[in-house]
Amino acid sequence: MDIKEIQNLIKFVAKSGASEVKLEMDDVKITIKTGADDKGDSTTYVQQIPVSQPVAQAIPAAAPAAPAAPAAPAAEPASDDSKYITVKSPIIGTFYRKPSPDKPVFVEVGSTIGEGDVLCVIEAMKLFNEIESEVSGKIVKILVDDSSPVEFDQPLFLVDPS
Repeated sequence: MDIKEIQNLIKFVAKSGASEVKLEMDDVKITIKTGADDKGDSTTYVQQIPVSQPVAQAIPAAAPAAPAAPAAPAAEPASDDSKYITVKSPIIGTFYRKPSPDKPVFVEVGSTIGEGDVLCVIEAMKLFNEIESEVSGKIVKILVDDSSPVEFDQPLFLVDPS
């Protein structure tokens, strides 16, 4: 079970209104408890169980194939977008294009930005972190959908510095 599946499971449980969910698979044990009180706090426990020897042998066999597959498609867009600067996520969290639901988005495709301009916010552990631009230029492409989870170093925006 990868991190995206776990994040989707947490969101699903939070929306469903269940107070506690336990899931046990071969190598992962997950308990998700949502606060039944007015605080709205939720706690998630993820425990990795030591993997047995036969499963461990299957992982190295698949590992060489996995990096080879993404490498080929990644090389193709890089040649098209090589003139652009990629703004990447400095943290893991949930990506938001607006400071709040009733406010306008920080930037659109075609927006001119300067150093220090806020591009988005990323929520991590109920804290909203403003992501500021380190470059000046024009937003060419927004690579992440609003309210979606992002990983560390995941590309968020393409900026044309010219």
